[in-house]
Amino acid sequence: MSWQVVPAAEFLARPELQERWRRLHRASAGSPLLAPEFAVAALAAFGTGRERLAWREVDGQTDVTTILAPSRLGAWNTFQPSQAPVGLWLQRDARPRGASLPALMRALPGPAFMLGLTQCDPMLMERPADDAIARTLDYIDTARVTLPASFDAYWEGRGKNLRVNLRKQRKRLQDDGVTTRLQASRAAHEMAAAVEDYGRLESAGWKAKDGTAVAGDNAQGRFYRAMLEAFAGAGAACVYRYFIGERLAAMDLCIEGGDCIVVLKTAYDEGFGKALSPALLMREEATRAIIDSARFARIEFYGRVMEWHLRWTDEVRVMYHLNAYRWPWIRRLHAA
Repeated sequence: MSWQVVPAAEFLARPELQERWRRLHRASAGSPLLAPEFAVAALAAFGTGRERLAWREVDGQTDVTTILAPSRLGAWNTFQPSQAPVGLWLQRDARPRGASLPALMRALPGPAFMLGLTQCDPMLMERPADDAIARTLDYIDTARVTLPASFDAYWEGRGKNLRVNLRKQRKRLQDDGVTTRLQASRAAHEMAAAVEDYGRLESAGWKAKDGTAVAGDNAQGRFYRAMLEAFAGAGAACVYRYFIGERLAAMDLCIEGGDCIVVLKTAYDEGFGKALSPALLMREEATRAIIDSARFARIEFYGRVMEWHLRWTDEVRVMYHLNAYRWPWIRRLHAA
């Protein structure tokens, strides 16, 4: 068993390194968040040039691959732009890999005493028990929907307030002669316009005020366009647009893989006020379409659980950070 470490810029330039990642991804749980299309786009958009690509061979097969970034003297973390819901750490199965981390630290350039695996999903890597060289910390609660065979069965399990509220909204729109329409875009050539539309929705709302809105000409917009185009080229991207009348009211940016669809971003037109809930209306119709397609076992939301998530699901799990130390005394020092 050995670790190999190279500058992460080589990951962007060498197709064989991307293919190594792709083969491991196919052999793993297949989360779309850890697909090479996501990793390449994130590194290209948000990398600083200091990142390293590392992989471990076990019996001639790649067991783990990751992109790491230095954080401070002697410390490294998984590459973690805010647009990535999980740290870019991909492994063949869900068993913890903590015992291999000191060897990885020895393979990194310069003195490496601490390694943080950030935003770990226990579905992808089981949460290990604390030991002499590692400890975990809670990160956030996140939600998913395990999909039943029919939408009606799912909808009957939702709270009465949600069902009645959305039914009243639809009745009000019907009485006013206003139609609604859900549009799904999947082709690579549609993604640029989709990101532009999404950016206009987000830039008209509260995110524009704090400078976090997606825009076609900023780093976020370039990332989402490149990433969605790459996924669409593999038949694994979906952008939902929801129209109320002729007005674009809400959007979801989604990627697909394995047995799940991941809702990466949601935006809605805040100009509708409190009378209508465009994002919830869209979510109802999109969920129906996803269940009717019978392509997926679950919908993943990621992100911190919010009140609206709990209207759609009761399934919540805790994501975590894992800190590993080269020697036990450094763990004790850090804890102190």
